[in-house]
Amino acid sequence: MSMTIENEIAAAPATREIKTAPSRFRNQIGAYKIFRSENCIGCGKCASLCPHGVHERFGDSGKMVRPRDYRCRGESCRSEEYFCINKCPVGALSLRRNPVYSTLGDHRWTADLILSTWDQAENGRITNETLESELGASGGGFDKLRFRFPAVPSGVDPSDVDTSLELNRRSDDPAAHKIKIDVPWYGGGMSFGSISDNMMVSRARAATAWNTFTCTGEGGYPELLRPYDDHIITQIATGLFGVREETIQRVKIAEFKYAQGAKPGLGGHLLGDKNTADVARMREAVQGTALFSPFPFHSVYSIEDHKKHVDWIKAMNPRALISAKVAAPSDVDMVAVGCYYAGVHIVHVDGSYGGTGAAPDIAKKNIALPIEYAITRVHNFLADEGVRDEITLIASGGLRSAHDIAKAIALGADGVVIGTSDMVAVECIRCGNCESGRGCARGIASTDRELKHLIDVDYATQRLINLYNSYREQLVGIISRLGLRSVAELRGRTDLLMHLDYSKPE
Repeated sequence: MSMTIENEIAAAPATREIKTAPSRFRNQIGAYKIFRSENCIGCGKCASLCPHGVHERFGDSGKMVRPRDYRCRGESCRSEEYFCINKCPVGALSLRRNPVYSTLGDHRWTADLILSTWDQAENGRITNETLESELGASGGGFDKLRFRFPAVPSGVDPSDVDTSLELNRRSDDPAAHKIKIDVPWYGGGMSFGSISDNMMVSRARAATAWNTFTCTGEGGYPELLRPYDDHIITQIATGLFGVREETIQRVKIAEFKYAQGAKPGLGGHLLGDKNTADVARMREAVQGTALFSPFPFHSVYSIEDHKKHVDWIKAMNPRALISAKVAAPSDVDMVAVGCYYAGVHIVHVDGSYGGTGAAPDIAKKNIALPIEYAITRVHNFLADEGVRDEITLIASGGLRSAHDIAKAIALGADGVVIGTSDMVAVECIRCGNCESGRGCARGIASTDRELKHLIDVDYATQRLINLYNSYREQLVGIISRLGLRSVAELRGRTDLLMHLDYSKPE
């Protein structure tokens, strides 16, 4: 029975236990299609041969279950003894590329990256090695960066690798929370309005299980998140939608969103169709009207003004950590050092690759600085100013995999924020209809009272827990192969990276 959001608060907290979380759809998309003709005699040989669980025989009836072809490795099995197409005694099986696969994804989120993320979210690790799980096909950015792994094994035991991250590095604010998260990432801001409360609670439960955080976005703080206060970042954006003194006092981290990397200078935008009665109540707005967050904060035009904002939050919650989410303009380094002097603990730099279907291409592709340039620029400038170890640098904007996370840290970030990956984990197909009509047809980016129940909270929580486990395992593997023992040691190690346009693989 699907868990409803109303009884979710009473549910037992999620744990890190890795459990299989199969697709919620009857016909899951895969790279291949297996066709079984009427010649099939139900011998079950294919089921006994396939190590990937594509074929299954129904008891002793002699009937074969429809192939689970999303598990099929396709042509990579042709040279194996268990290749079902060749081994069928009556030639009843045939193999083709799935035509849906060719329509899935884009240059950044390729079909392989989407399917691999689904695989990791289902199983807690990569089980289908035939899918490209590390790179997209954008022709630039992280897709052109590679690690320089040593030819000789480093000898570092993966079990000795520390993936934790300290979020408060300031020595001049002893009253603030000392927070260490177990993995070097947390969930980015996705507001109630852009996604459903079901999805928000699922992200909060997964964050709690992994001792990290998730962010409310700018749509207010739904009461359903109260049990997870210690793992919630409340966001304060220019529209001040749903901002409450009471919720600011409950949390450990408050984030000012000054700009979003995917649409810098444009502010937030929620179309009227998604401003349902529940959303309007939370945001204290009129149902059905389009809502805009202006740009910028019209109370902030200097570092001194920014400090007033920080002081405002600290007056309400003296122990809170303050994060400043900024876009990546050409002077992002100056913005970052200004944030430090204003008193923030976390500078969150958001690059141009991220964003939902609500972000126009004209903004994503032409305004903000790509995140791989912004990270190094900010890291080096803060170091030159002598304050690098006094502030936590978080990067976001289109990070799609464990390898992207590792590359961002090697460029100079302390940790990262992920958002789209969470959506893909619960089977987003990247159709880009996040803001259209009732929102996502799969119930992910929707606040429609019917569509949102397509997301079962237990299912979504487990998929996210599994994905995070896979990311951590891969990150540990990268760090240990490089001969390092912690995420902290990886920070700023650009010497361990190469760019395909300027160097040759070793």
